[in-house]
Amino acid sequence: MEKMKAIEVMSALAQPTRLEVFTHLSRAMPDGLSAGGLAERIGTPASTMSVHLTILSRAGLVSSTKAGRNVIYKAEPGPVRDLATFLVSDCCVQRGAPSITYDGGKPKA
Repeated sequence: MEKMKAIEVMSALAQPTRLEVFTHLSRAMPDGLSAGGLAERIGTPASTMSVHLTILSRAGLVSSTKAGRNVIYKAEPGPVRDLATFLVSDCCVQRGAPSITYDGGKPKA
């Protein structure tokens, strides 16, 4: 992952409502949710939800498909996986530093 793409993904998820949207969409996989369904679950106006979905889409975190009169949004986990790899492998590891491994969600040096 390029540094600018990592920044874009982190920036998109660094806002509470967008993080909540991504979480709801991740839990709704593989079916996804409509913008109205998301807005209702989160308690956000539809116009505001549209802005958040656009930002998440630009970062590659959300995809959309037309289903009749609705647009269904789905989480795209790839960028989050790529970001985790970037942070652990490419960004935060120095030569000679102990490697980082994970056990039950807790980092171990």
